[in-house]
Amino acid sequence: MDGIPLTTLNDGRSIPRFGLGVYHVPPDRTARVVATALELGYRHVDTAQGYGNEAQVGEGLRASGVSREDVWITTKLDDGRHGDPRAALAESLERLGTDHVDLFLIHRPGDRDVDTWRALLDLRDDGAARSVGVSNFSRRGIRALVDATGVVPAVHQIRANPRTPHRAMQAFHRRHGIATEAWGPLREGRLTTHPTARRVAARVGATPAQVLLRWHLDRGLIAFPKSASPERLAENIGVARVRLAPRDLRAIDRMRRRP
Repeated sequence: MDGIPLTTLNDGRSIPRFGLGVYHVPPDRTARVVATALELGYRHVDTAQGYGNEAQVGEGLRASGVSREDVWITTKLDDGRHGDPRAALAESLERLGTDHVDLFLIHRPGDRDVDTWRALLDLRDDGAARSVGVSNFSRRGIRALVDATGVVPAVHQIRANPRTPHRAMQAFHRRHGIATEAWGPLREGRLTTHPTARRVAARVGATPAQVLLRWHLDRGLIAFPKSASPERLAENIGVARVRLAPRDLRAIDRMRRRP
């Protein structure tokens, strides 16, 4: 994806900082959405076992004609599978039609997180998951994993956007070398209709969604907005052409609800 920055993770691998999320994309539409996105230039797809559309993500990848090695695929461990991550990932790989995922996350904390994290580290060492991380954890929960294993997650996926940036968590990530992924970067109420987003968009000749997504990228976040519309998919990847000045970034920063 020309114009899409990369982030180097703490394990040395490079992840595209922009991609496609397929949360709540119906399975009967997912393959077409993924294929369309890849044809438009997306090279990062974020799914989960709990989304029920992994098989269709794999179908869309194959239909696109894009090489598997050129696409970053993330999936997440279902809440009910914390006791057997290896078997759960094997099932995901079969559904996706691949021998590995690029990133495997614990989707949500459970009651045996350290054991689950150790299992993910084994899967990373075996090559079934090339990078591993967590999602929706607390700082205390991440510290427990690191204290027990000495291994810092490569990624923490959280809700983060200009209205609720979770600055303390992002600062924690920076201190520990954890990449921040922002789920639902446009899902916060009225983000795209906010006067600041509209004003910046008019100034730079982009759409409000594009300037908000560019804010994520320029602030070092990894973002993957969801859409099933070909027009919106094309609009979102247009973020690669958007350039924001420091004053634009500062204006969007001020959209936050709390300091």
